[in-house]
Amino acid sequence: MLITITIRDLLFPVSFLLLLPCEAVAATLGICYGRVANNLPPTSEVINILKTNGISNVQIFDPDPFTLQSFSGTGINIMIGVPNEVLPSLASGPPASALQWLQTDIFAHIVPSQIRYIAVGNEVLFKDSLYSPYLVPAVVNLYQALKMLNLDGTIKLSSPQAASVLSVSYPPSLGAFDPSLRSVLRPLLSFLHETKSPFMVNLMYGNLFEASLDAVVHAMEKEGFAEVEVVVSETGWPKGGGEAASVENALAYNENVVRRVVGNVGTPRRPGVGIEIYLFDMFDENRKGGDECERHFGIFGLDGVKAYDLRFNSEN
Repeated sequence: MLITITIRDLLFPVSFLLLLPCEAVAATLGICYGRVANNLPPTSEVINILKTNGISNVQIFDPDPFTLQSFSGTGINIMIGVPNEVLPSLASGPPASALQWLQTDIFAHIVPSQIRYIAVGNEVLFKDSLYSPYLVPAVVNLYQALKMLNLDGTIKLSSPQAASVLSVSYPPSLGAFDPSLRSVLRPLLSFLHETKSPFMVNLMYGNLFEASLDAVVHAMEKEGFAEVEVVVSETGWPKGGGEAASVENALAYNENVVRRVVGNVGTPRRPGVGIEIYLFDMFDENRKGGDECERHFGIFGLDGVKAYDLRFNSEN
């Protein structure tokens, strides 16, 4: 008998895609709005695309004033990124300095009620390790600033990490963090546990999604933080520019991510626990560095038409 194995089967075993738990925890689907490009549509059109497709959660990688102002009042929930290079100033000053930064760079441009997360740095331990000593102090100062504004209960702080923070990722049960990173990861996990905030991880092109996610869970359990939730802050598949990069594989991958969210499938380690996931990316980013495939993750074309027939919920 001939058995055909597809990208879909490798990354999302069918047995778990079909699992419908009795007591499902609501999951959340969002999308990343990367802007490293010189040909993107106006922000007003971006917002219309999001609303037309029923997408109400967006990650923006830096607090650009005009972008935040455009989203303010739209009802769309935002994850706002803090650039890595800002971490030293946020970490070295008192909480009052972090408060000033929040008020000047974020709250002056968008209403706090729309902010779901502040993502402090992005893959700092992987690509900008020189900022590692500043990560947790910056997070703590921002938290103290949010407390001054009575916003610590509604705006959560975390820091997206690359999957490479794991020294062992397969099999998932052996998942463990890189010992050289524990001096930063343990204080970060402790903060996340105390503030009921999620650990954020980017699971990108080539990752075994389900296995990688459970490896992160097992790694946190080994550190004594079994109760910390996980948010997948970036996941996606490129349409071109690399091995196995194609429209067909991008659709297969993202379609199953959406199915996992809509069905509250969870993972083998946390069945029925809804996962908050942000698809990467809204548009191709023609000025992004790195491998060619990095410029071809866009789910939408510049005209707002989907690059492939991905449905974000049962209604579109």
